[in-house]
Amino acid sequence: MEVMLERCAGLDVGKREVVACVRTPDGAGGRRVEVRTFSTFTEDLEALAAWLAENQVTAVVMEATGQYWKPIWYVLEEAGLDELKLVNARHVKMLPGRKTDVGDAAWLADLFEHGMLRGSFVPPAPIRELRDLTRYRKRLVQDRARETQRVARILEDAGIKLDSVASDIMGVSGRAMLDALVAGERDPGVLAELAKGRLRSKRHELRQALRGQFREHHAQLIGLQLGHIDHLTAAIAALDTRVDEVIDPFAAARDRLDTIPGVAKRAAECIIAEIGTDMTVFPTPAHLASWAGVCPGNNITGGKRRSGHARPGDQWLREILIESAWAAARSRDTYLAAQFWRLARRIGRKRAALAVSHSILTIAWHLLATDTVYEDLGADWFTRHDHQRSKQRALNTLQALGYTVTIEPAAAA
Repeated sequence: MEVMLERCAGLDVGKREVVACVRTPDGAGGRRVEVRTFSTFTEDLEALAAWLAENQVTAVVMEATGQYWKPIWYVLEEAGLDELKLVNARHVKMLPGRKTDVGDAAWLADLFEHGMLRGSFVPPAPIRELRDLTRYRKRLVQDRARETQRVARILEDAGIKLDSVASDIMGVSGRAMLDALVAGERDPGVLAELAKGRLRSKRHELRQALRGQFREHHAQLIGLQLGHIDHLTAAIAALDTRVDEVIDPFAAARDRLDTIPGVAKRAAECIIAEIGTDMTVFPTPAHLASWAGVCPGNNITGGKRRSGHARPGDQWLREILIESAWAAARSRDTYLAAQFWRLARRIGRKRAALAVSHSILTIAWHLLATDTVYEDLGADWFTRHDHQRSKQRALNTLQALGYTVTIEPAAAA
């Protein structure tokens, strides 16, 4: 088998140590193999980088093992290696080999030098930093939502039906009432008067909803939960500020994505954090959709099509795309909204949302690859397209029957 890489190395990565196998020419037309083991402390990883440099290794491959590959990658990246490749462990295991750390490293190096491994997408350092920030921010937003649900459950336990009248118990009015309850106020009339804006028209209902069995332990629990919510809100605001700073070099790309219906500023930041702005790493929109896990699976054997479930992909990207798809479905007079409701009637809303998320990601690829802004096809695009297809279908049928057909628009009535 042809050797594609003269000087390469395979790394078997663990939490405590990394086994490195170097394959280089032996000077007699064969291959020299050397294996060494290093700990994962930074000093030893720098020694690994120096050893690879001594052997004039230009390409290194490693498996994506949890989080353990990251510090090794960063040290080797800083050392200036020409090619670093991260591979899916499941893809490597499909090929037979010995299951030891040394055997795994040697097997990786052997496959790598013959060009049999396909690398995973690893974004550049600025995008990685942005990704860490946006992912943590999303988790904090989810934590805050869960804490709000806990507040609602405590209120329900106390017989307080605030969420039956107010759409958002953490809004300005709801928060004022909760703070008053925690402070010791129990009079429904006094609590109802804390309503602001349009909620003041529901003060009679509020007086009924705020009468319950709210006791001291309820107040203590909700007080702690409100404090936690305030802490999370402050942390989210701090992350928003930092994200704005880190994404500044990519602000133009973010603003282009913001023109897509359903994709707001924060969603655009999350998309860039997951896929970056350099679309040359994804040759086509289809490659990107497959990597993200938002396209139908392709499983055909013996001429029969089996499950078309979407393949596993980037969970974080998929989540934000699905959220954006639901937001696009609520937009007015847009192509994506028309696509969603057209598909929802046939395959259901969940699958329609996945299909629209695929469309959003395809649009994002084109906007980032061509440096353009989104131009909507219009809510009537499918109607116009169906009309054109129906006309062409009728024309083909008549021509197949031997007729020569000339089409002219009907005269206006």
